[in-house]
Amino acid sequence: MLLIRRLWLLPASLLTCALYLLFQRFTRVPSVPLPPVPIDDEQRLHWHQRPEWYPVTSFIPLPTGAAADIPQIQHKDFVAETVLSRKRRLERRDAVKATFLRSWSAYKTYAWGKDEVSPVSGKWRSSFGGWGATLVDAMDTLWIMQLKDDFEKCVTMVGEIDFSTNEEDILNVFETTIRYLGGLLAAHDLSHGQYPVLLKKARELGNMLYAAFDTAHRMPVTRWQWMTSAKGERIFPSETTLLAELGSLTLEFTRLAQLTGEMKYFDAVQRITNELQRIQNLTAMPGLWPVVVNLKDWPSRAPYTHFTVGGMADSTYEYLPKEYLILSGRGEEGKQVRKMYEDTMEMVEKHIFFRPMIETGEDVLLSGDVAVDKKGKVSLDPKGQHLACFAGGMVAIGAKIFDRPDDLDVAKRLVAGCVWAYKAMPTGLMPETFHAVPCSVGVNTAEPSECEWSEPKWFQAIRNRHHLETSSDTPTQQELIEFARARSLIPGFSDIGDRRYILRPEAIESIFILYRITADKKYHDIAWEMFQSIENATKTDLANSAVDDVTQAIPAKTDRMESFWLAETLKYFYLVFSEPDLISLDDYVLNTEAHPFQRAS
Repeated sequence: MLLIRRLWLLPASLLTCALYLLFQRFTRVPSVPLPPVPIDDEQRLHWHQRPEWYPVTSFIPLPTGAAADIPQIQHKDFVAETVLSRKRRLERRDAVKATFLRSWSAYKTYAWGKDEVSPVSGKWRSSFGGWGATLVDAMDTLWIMQLKDDFEKCVTMVGEIDFSTNEEDILNVFETTIRYLGGLLAAHDLSHGQYPVLLKKARELGNMLYAAFDTAHRMPVTRWQWMTSAKGERIFPSETTLLAELGSLTLEFTRLAQLTGEMKYFDAVQRITNELQRIQNLTAMPGLWPVVVNLKDWPSRAPYTHFTVGGMADSTYEYLPKEYLILSGRGEEGKQVRKMYEDTMEMVEKHIFFRPMIETGEDVLLSGDVAVDKKGKVSLDPKGQHLACFAGGMVAIGAKIFDRPDDLDVAKRLVAGCVWAYKAMPTGLMPETFHAVPCSVGVNTAEPSECEWSEPKWFQAIRNRHHLETSSDTPTQQELIEFARARSLIPGFSDIGDRRYILRPEAIESIFILYRITADKKYHDIAWEMFQSIENATKTDLANSAVDDVTQAIPAKTDRMESFWLAETLKYFYLVFSEPDLISLDDYVLNTEAHPFQRAS
């Protein structure tokens, strides 16, 4: 009888477990990590006290003397607003801020102190060593949006970061520099040094990263097994290094040298600049550097033959005019980076920028890839990249500061090309990569007949790209239409290699720069349409998420929100709709993570 009375316990227990699991499935419990435990200073590894294998006996100093006469970048006469236009602009700015606050709130609730929040599941992710990438990366955006209370909470957290260690065995020096070091320096500059801990922590991180330069030729180990250095062992660069990871450290290390007076930081990156200049005309495309460079046998001739200003190379080119600005054009170093940029642009405008054939017939430009064969023949790969959309802003700034007026039109056409790629997709979002149909190579305007829309040329490009045509089998037009439809190939696109949109900022970055330089209000409307498309496709219950296929009207979300969503993308949208003197391009240089550094006087 007693056994029978207790039989009810079994189904009751099962029901309880089921209800518990169901509750866990449909509710999100904030997975907030414990606050960092303060580490005694004596327990930390002091990187600046670590003996070096290859110490520098004489540092290259920051250039001194008179600043160059750099022309004003921003437009001199922004048209006065009407009451209605101001109201509309502020409503758009506030909508951007609301999106930022929703995403930031999700980070604070579910991932405070960690690198990223997962915007669908509410989990947290450690993607950049566990120092709090989103927290550090977003600090200057908080300041710009006048969210001072949260900014000061971040300052407190920054003070507890232990830059003597890291969760990753291999540290990406480039990513660490642009996100963490750049974020600390910009927060220091924007807050006018009110929080000394920011520069203190920037110096700590700078000392850690400086140890990656302790090689025989003083070129950094860009994918760095930092524990090897921490143990005092010798380090050696890998045989191949991506160009962007080598040449995109100059702004941050130069600014750190300016703020601390320690020349070792500038010396470290100026040696890279010197070597890049040395081999600039020794490559298969003199004036450009290949995507991959060999550091193990440095100095070398840079024998690789693939060139682009897109991903894996982009910010090395971006930093040439920006290094000129942060140095105020001073000294031989200022002249050096200007000459490097001008030599680069000669080749880029001749071989890499191309005009695609599009249905509207609009004269736009995209930035492609090129390869050079053994005979020196240059071949264009008409591959569009979202990462390459930064080029419009770079070319526009170069047009102003280096007195290249024709390049401003090139910049406008590059921006128009990225806007076209956004608008062409059902989501209104540009894919990561795609292939277009080139009708001319170079920036010189093609003959109108060359770029008239032609469906047969589009089909031919699809056949060539997908190897559909053989000597014995030629697809019919109907077969090609069905092939394109099955792969969501919109007219003008011969292939879409990577269909994701990962909340990238490069397109809005160039739109922001073009607006500040031209004062053309059309960029307000372009930016607003782009922002609405991003919101519609990426918004989650918590924040915003990367999506997997922009060719689908309702793409699936990938549960990833990188720190640059708050550090770059939303910051640029906010600045487009803000007063022009907020982060003026004549007062600040923005690094490749959109962190504003004060330009030296």
